[in-house]
Amino acid sequence: MSNEVSINQLISKYEDLLINYKKNVAGKFAADDLFEYNEILFAAHSCAIEGNSFSVNDTKELKEHGLKLKLHNKSMLEAYEILDHFKAYEFVFTQLHLPLSEELLIQVHSILLENTIRYTKNYEPGEYTKTQMAAGDTIFPDHETSIKNLPQLMFQTQQAIEENKIHPLIVSAKFHKYFIYLHPFPDGNGRIARMFSNFILAKFNHPILIITNDQKELYIEVLKFSHKHNDMDIMATFFINTSIKRMENELQEIDFTNSASRSKGGTLGFVF
Repeated sequence: MSNEVSINQLISKYEDLLINYKKNVAGKFAADDLFEYNEILFAAHSCAIEGNSFSVNDTKELKEHGLKLKLHNKSMLEAYEILDHFKAYEFVFTQLHLPLSEELLIQVHSILLENTIRYTKNYEPGEYTKTQMAAGDTIFPDHETSIKNLPQLMFQTQQAIEENKIHPLIVSAKFHKYFIYLHPFPDGNGRIARMFSNFILAKFNHPILIITNDQKELYIEVLKFSHKHNDMDIMATFFINTSIKRMENELQEIDFTNSASRSKGGTLGFVF
């Protein structure tokens, strides 16, 4: 019961922040600029969690210059991984009317791994794994059973979206944990899980959830702990806190920038 109260309190805090965030951060951007800002942040951190060495600034330059960018201590494989992430993001987040389905999942995986999976695995984009999956010290459940269960996860998540009785962040977190432990693809499971968790949030006009690279160890531990104890509140709490932290940080950044650009009398004060 205490966990339930705690999550309700966090949701209340999140909703209060969300009003302020939409007004003073998201609402200040042009729609296209906000889309690209989120696209770059999300791609940089989601790919970094999987070992990609591109920083946010590197990712921004890649977005601006594409393959014309001169790569310094970066591989072409890393560049393609991020470029494909851009394409998948742009497809998914301009198709918010689409329901969650196995067909959509395979389509997005085909875009997300289009130029990389053939070089790292002997698979085609959009193809399910044919063997047992493991990551680090985690061995995932039987892959054939997991693949059979995947359509049901997509259906039940879509049903929860349509019924709209559970907060979107909780639906997103539950989907994320379930999908990660199905682990149906030979590569890209983490990236596509984060993509679809945000697809769920975007359907409700909630901010993109950015799990930063410096949260990687905590993120993995939360997934393991949630699975070990069959406790979805652990995953939901992580998602809510991560979203709150992002909004708080960006609101503080806006406040600081505005304060720094003002002086007494309302004129700009430049100090040399």
